[in-house]
Amino acid sequence: MLKVAIVSGGYSSEYNVSIQSGLTVYKNLNTSKYDPYLIIINPDNWVLKRDNGDEIALNREDFSVVVNGEHLKFDYVFIAIHGDPGENGVFQEYLDQLNIPYSTCGVSTSQLTFDKDACKAYFSDTEVKLAKSMMVKKGEKFDADAILNIVGLPCFVKPNNGGSSCGISKVKAASELHAALELGFSEDDEVMVEEFIDGREITCGVYKADRKPIALAITEIVTENEFFDYEAKYTAGKSDEITPADIPSTLAAECERLSIFMYEHLNCRGLCRFDFIVQNDELYYLEVNTVPGLSPASIIPKQAEASGIELGDLFSMVIEETCA
Repeated sequence: MLKVAIVSGGYSSEYNVSIQSGLTVYKNLNTSKYDPYLIIINPDNWVLKRDNGDEIALNREDFSVVVNGEHLKFDYVFIAIHGDPGENGVFQEYLDQLNIPYSTCGVSTSQLTFDKDACKAYFSDTEVKLAKSMMVKKGEKFDADAILNIVGLPCFVKPNNGGSSCGISKVKAASELHAALELGFSEDDEVMVEEFIDGREITCGVYKADRKPIALAITEIVTENEFFDYEAKYTAGKSDEITPADIPSTLAAECERLSIFMYEHLNCRGLCRFDFIVQNDELYYLEVNTVPGLSPASIIPKQAEASGIELGDLFSMVIEETCA
């Protein structure tokens, strides 16, 4: 039976969300096919978490652990780390060196997609529609007027490398830009200032089965907050995640097609989620999540349910497609 390490935690502000995602995988993995182990990592410790609450330190040299005198090595890793080091290619590179297969995109794709600016540049010569944006680096002087002349107001200020809407602000006046940048810099050394596209937000998950990318049911996000921020994502009642989205069938088909196109163009693996804004029936790309949330409050589990797929079956398909 395949010994599967489900790894969550990490080094970013998404730590707690990642823990919940890891638990979701652990609780839903098919134990008739896989032998699951829950691993939690943070900057100080990498541990195997036992069902009784005990924690056993891992050997980072070969990603193994001694349990009841037995030297346990894992056959496969299901990565549920959002942000650093599970979504930026760092953990993937570590596993590649150990020749352990894993559930996510490879190193180069993870590095590219985690860098929002680089990923937008990658799609700049394709059919993908993109919001205007400017990059600001921590410690460098910037011309607020020049930036706003390009992106306009209102605009979004977001960490270039990050997720779960941590450190993001919606700026409505030029006087708010400096504080928004400082908040962004609290999460990352690079901050993107991006044009605000007024429209409906939709998102589409994609996975592979039998080597073919398949789109999950589309979700429309309707929030009572100013935008789909951390509070709106993870606080009950702050947003409605309508799945399947109540949108025209032609728009749904185009969202699925474009999501699959981007999945293949980026050479993605495993579960990914593509976020868009719809304006005048046109889809503007926001970002891709290569380790999307899997907690009970997250979108992918709702999309799987609406698609008639049990989470255990979805996770099995991910493992089967990425284990070779």
